[in-house]
Amino acid sequence: MKKRYLLIAIVILSFCSVFIGVKDISPLDIFSLTKDQVEILFISRFPRLISLLIAGVSMSVIGLIMQQLTRNKFVSPTTAGTEDSARFGILVSMMLFTTASPMQMMLVSCAFALLGTFIFMKILDKVKYKDVIFIPLVGLMFGQIVSSSTTFFAYKHDLIQSISAWLHGDFSMIMRGRYELLYISVPLVIIAYLFANRFTVAGMGEEFSVNLGLNYKQVVNIGLVIVALVTSVVILTVGMIPFLGLIIPNIVTMYQGDNLKKSLSHTALLGAAFVLFCDILGRVIIYPYEISIGLTVGVIGSGIFLYMLMRRKAYA
Repeated sequence: MKKRYLLIAIVILSFCSVFIGVKDISPLDIFSLTKDQVEILFISRFPRLISLLIAGVSMSVIGLIMQQLTRNKFVSPTTAGTEDSARFGILVSMMLFTTASPMQMMLVSCAFALLGTFIFMKILDKVKYKDVIFIPLVGLMFGQIVSSSTTFFAYKHDLIQSISAWLHGDFSMIMRGRYELLYISVPLVIIAYLFANRFTVAGMGEEFSVNLGLNYKQVVNIGLVIVALVTSVVILTVGMIPFLGLIIPNIVTMYQGDNLKKSLSHTALLGAAFVLFCDILGRVIIYPYEISIGLTVGVIGSGIFLYMLMRRKAYA
């Protein structure tokens, strides 16, 4: 799949995204916009489009990084407990700081996401049975333990409704002034691109990396910090988007190979196109009502995930 096709798809889907909504605005109205239509475009539609693109790009890229560092195609923030740990961090920040700012919540959430990812990596080191399918199942079990703990403490402190807001990804509430935290993901994706070759070498294993003169632990830590920060920012802004960081990198590596720098841009573009498609589908399927992005991506993503598991089993 060539980049220009992905770019064309993104442009077409972005155009559709701007003009789909409860308030009818057609492309012909661009030349004679009313005051209300201008406000809808600049307060709601454009911020939503920008957040869709950033979330799709960043979550796909960190999924590719995790798969490279763990040397497992079925590892992602969803299957490694990273997203669940980030949500637990949000709950902790709500309990400790009753008037926590988005930045405080992001820092606490990032710390917990990083801790959860490090715990998963340690579990990965201890597990002797390194089957490709077994490892993500361990991560899913770890994530469920963290998620259950989050639900328990949320019930105990009467915060279950508040924490539920971060359970499903939803772009319907994105407006100007409520999505800017996502911009933090942009420099993180750029850093990931600059470190792409090092992540590729680190994915060969610690012994191989050290022999090539690479500071293996430093590179892995940088990768995990990027993963934790992006996960926290996206969950705080739009909620959890399951399986996105799992399926997109797998689709890209099928035709692009395992060189991270070579496949990173394709992963970013396909992730943006996929999120745009799922969001548009959720907005038109029961129009004028809307299905959350977490549900549409979850249904399609889980189906693709099951297909990949069956495909792996068939060729094992």
